[in-house]
Amino acid sequence: MYIDRRIERHQLPYFLKVFNGVTDKPIGFLGNVSEDGLMLISHLPLMIGASFDLRLKIPAADDCPRFIDLKACCLWCHEDATPHHYDAGFSLQWAPVEYGDLVGALRGYFSFRQLPASA
Repeated sequence: MYIDRRIERHQLPYFLKVFNGVTDKPIGFLGNVSEDGLMLISHLPLMIGASFDLRLKIPAADDCPRFIDLKACCLWCHEDATPHHYDAGFSLQWAPVEYGDLVGALRGYFSFRQLPASA
């Protein structure tokens, strides 16, 4: 059975930048999210075991981005297959309710759903 794609193929890292929650300087891009953590793609390696204040800037239609501030611990970091890029895995220590909403929205947006059968 052939299943049509309901959405265009998108890459999450091109959409959501991650910023240092203290300095507001960019530190990378969101690579993956779950209720308990996230993966960050960065141009620099990050210190394993360190706690980070992270800020996600969510684009909005009115050009006024929403912020989601998180506290997370870096569990691992290794060089990506792309030269000069590093993947880092974080466990969330604190996140607002809006983070859970973001995870649900991204899961729905990037999921594939079967189209109803045509009559």
